[in-house]
Amino acid sequence: MEMGWLLWGTAVLLLLHVLMELSPTVNFALRIGFYCVLCLLASALAAVACLLVNGGRTVKNMRIIKAVVRTFKYFFNLRFEVKGLENFKVEGPAVVVSNHQSVLDMMGLMEVLPDNCVQVGKKELMYMGSVGLIMYLGGVIFINRKSTSSAKMVMSEVAKTMVAENVKVWVYPEGTRNCTGDLLPFKKGAFHLAVQAQVPVIPVVYSSFTTFYNPKTKLFTSGKIKVEVLPPIETKGLTSDDVTDLSDRCFNTMRETLFRLSGHP
Repeated sequence: MEMGWLLWGTAVLLLLHVLMELSPTVNFALRIGFYCVLCLLASALAAVACLLVNGGRTVKNMRIIKAVVRTFKYFFNLRFEVKGLENFKVEGPAVVVSNHQSVLDMMGLMEVLPDNCVQVGKKELMYMGSVGLIMYLGGVIFINRKSTSSAKMVMSEVAKTMVAENVKVWVYPEGTRNCTGDLLPFKKGAFHLAVQAQVPVIPVVYSSFTTFYNPKTKLFTSGKIKVEVLPPIETKGLTSDDVTDLSDRCFNTMRETLFRLSGHP
């Protein structure tokens, strides 16, 4: 009986392997499915560790989450080449901004996430089972993107908390995932936050995923991701009138870096 199950299991695995080799769609679906299951299981285990070690919601849990998520790259044969980590070593709080490409961004985030840094995410993520739970325990700040007034109130509170608790805040200024190899226009929230708190903006740029990951063409293979942490941009003395210029300056710098890291002209 056991031999029969073993033979059936081997046959199914061989069939899946053949289908993955022959069909990009099957390969993509199985890889994404595995990634989702891995996220759910790892989040559940990490949540238990966070509760046992730190007792509840705190940015200190990010160290545990980071250690767990950094193992994911080995399952998908992804390699990270990181430069500029010294630019995170600024005194006091800061606003970190980066490009946002896909569901795989969590791996890139945890590869370079500095200590005492929390992310800003959409409120809907809080209801994603164990993933939402681990984000809550890690101190992620959830905002309602559909309510402009609510988002502004949250950002105002974030500015106060950031200074009072000496933490960095990680924001995706594009506002949504974008796997085109370019940047979407930036929303101003992160830059209003930095100016209001009078803290520096630290841009982080990830090279384009399009050579190994593209949902439209069902591409998901192994690959290398280049990451560069750029020098901080100071905001001391700036006012709300300077936000657009600050956003444009950051956008242009990050776009040039994205093209350079991705090997685009």
